Amino acid sequence: MRGRLGSALLLLVAAAGCGLTSGSPMADDVRPGSIGRGEPLRGASLTVTSKSFTEGLILGAIMGISLEAAGAEVLDRTGIQGSIGSREAVRKGDADAGYEYTGTAWITYLGHSRPITDPRRQWEAVKKEDAANGLAWLRPSSLDNTYALAMNQENAKKYGTKTMSDVARLAKSDPDAVRLCVEVEFANRADGLPGMQERYGMDLPARNVTQMDTGIIYTQTAKGSCPYGEVFTTDGRIKSMNLVVMEDDRKFFPNYNAAPMVNAKTLKEWPAIADVLDPVTARLNNTVARDLNAKVDVDGEDPHEVALDWLVAEGFVKEG
Repeated sequence: MRGRLGSALLLLVAAAGCGLTSGSPMADDVRPGSIGRGEPLRGASLTVTSKSFTEGLILGAIMGISLEAAGAEVLDRTGIQGSIGSREAVRKGDADAGYEYTGTAWITYLGHSRPITDPRRQWEAVKKEDAANGLAWLRPSSLDNTYALAMNQENAKKYGTKTMSDVARLAKSDPDAVRLCVEVEFANRADGLPGMQERYGMDLPARNVTQMDTGIIYTQTAKGSCPYGEVFTTDGRIKSMNLVVMEDDRKFFPNYNAAPMVNAKTLKEWPAIADVLDPVTARLNNTVARDLNAKVDVDGEDPHEVALDWLVAEGFVKEG
């Protein structure tokens, strides 16, 4: 362990010289489980990055620990503020890999206004276009951190809506019943409230839409003060607050499937990265994400420890 830590510290110093201003070596005492057998990444020095919100931190730790188990020395550069910072780190070679969302890449980074409704085709389009930017996209997960409307159990029983089409029908038959609590951004985004109303044929009066901060939306929805609240589909508070999520049956909201985004030069040098990460990514879905996110946001656990515990429980890596 001392040798690995010492080498990683040297890596940290070297990384600082090429533009990384923070980071720390991962030093988990892990070895291969069902992934990383034969340690195909022994000799690799890899930097993992992520965004700063809970799910990003967990996914970054999952990636880093997986690479460690396969023999790599890993520098932890997770928790970068904002959306574009972690992507640019990978694109420029200041970092080697991180989990990113297909919808974010397609709309925010690549500048497309309309998402592709089929999640596989969305990933394929991102992978193809981003190759020109020196970025390689590995196989995606079914984890889809997109928008949704949710309500508490009492209101779900009262109104009986299960899909967005149900909500649209209710809005026509009983306009006062469909009152929304949404973020300011969602209220104004083309892939948010305006587009949602157009796709589902809603015409909600302004008085039926209240804009508020994300955290307040969840608490007010749970209390029933907001019959319908805007949520993110992988948020742990959906489970902890026992909210009911409306199915997007017309597939309006973009697909935000998480997938590893790797610097193309790094992947060419260490192609085993794909073999290590593919099985882990395949296991990630919305249920898993909600459980892991809740351990951090609701139970107060550390994102890195949550990631490690999950990888061990799934048999991907072993401790000691």
